[in-house]
Amino acid sequence: MHCFMERKIIHIDMDAFFASVEQRDNPQLCGKPIAIGADVKRGVVATASYEARPFGVHSAMSMQLAKRLCPHLIVVPGRYQVYKEVSRQMHAIFHEYTDIVEPISLDEAFLDVTVNKPGIELAVDIAREIKTKIKERLNLTASAGVSYNKFLAKIASDQRKPDGLCTIHPSRAQDFIDKLRIEKFWLVGPKTAETMHKMGIFTGADLRAVSLKHLIDVFGKMGPVFYNFARGIDDRPVVVDWERKSMGCEHTFEQDLKNPVEVKARLMNAVDELVRRLEKYDFEGRTLTLKVKFHDFRQITRSITQDKILKAKSDILPLAKQLIDQVDYSQHPIRLLGLSVTRTLSQEDQSIHDKWIELEIPFKEELRGKS
Repeated sequence: MHCFMERKIIHIDMDAFFASVEQRDNPQLCGKPIAIGADVKRGVVATASYEARPFGVHSAMSMQLAKRLCPHLIVVPGRYQVYKEVSRQMHAIFHEYTDIVEPISLDEAFLDVTVNKPGIELAVDIAREIKTKIKERLNLTASAGVSYNKFLAKIASDQRKPDGLCTIHPSRAQDFIDKLRIEKFWLVGPKTAETMHKMGIFTGADLRAVSLKHLIDVFGKMGPVFYNFARGIDDRPVVVDWERKSMGCEHTFEQDLKNPVEVKARLMNAVDELVRRLEKYDFEGRTLTLKVKFHDFRQITRSITQDKILKAKSDILPLAKQLIDQVDYSQHPIRLLGLSVTRTLSQEDQSIHDKWIELEIPFKEELRGKS
């Protein structure tokens, strides 16, 4: 077992954050199944309360499907400025213990408390204090994971939700990983899990039995990551000044698309998901990029930069339609569609209006398990 035993990492994850804030601020919603999002034809669930989850309602789901699964679901419009302020208050609590804080989104963050301001020896005691202060000051609950690296701390925070606290000690880490279902591994999404199942990988122990070469052959640059995760290795530091440069989503279709009506419908779905992610991660950018992969795996991207922040659906959807209209797929069905928003890095770039870029990228098979 390779590990930095002196490192003490905490992962804090707020429980059903948006929904919990709404239930806190409106007692009439307490104990009821609610979903945050727009109650429109193509609305998407941003967060579902724990009361809604037994019905199968979850984030990123179509709001219409969520309502069918849970007929008495209460749809609540999101108040993202409120969530942002609550997140700021939550981070103020973190900084009472350490300034080495890496935000992942509005509702979760990593903390390195190896050396901490109060001089508390055990990281689990710090995590317990943080949870208590979040409850007392914000009237919300959070789940915390404690371990010697980010991978294990992240997994630990998911073990006993909601209002959970879990520690994975170095001496027990390998046994924990070996028994862990592969779907629970960080960065293993449904497609990656499906690929691993076909390889006979169902647990951490199964993953650890696969050679590094084989994992690289199948998963490319993610191969070494999965190889190390299976051994409890994750040397990444908690990065204070890390800044995400882009935020996006992409979907590979079961059947290639060539009908313009269907392409536009899928594009609208992508816009809905992109807007949801931009809101969740409070991301701001001015450049919208469309990614298209054709049936023959040829890939192009087209981008447009605006002089304003692209965050609302009303701003992004017209641009996305402009971009897809520049793509000729009449003879080349579409295998994959993706959309992303990128930060504009310089003042000069920010003043550019309607700047178009087209790239022709030689085929290179992507990770089939990427998700």
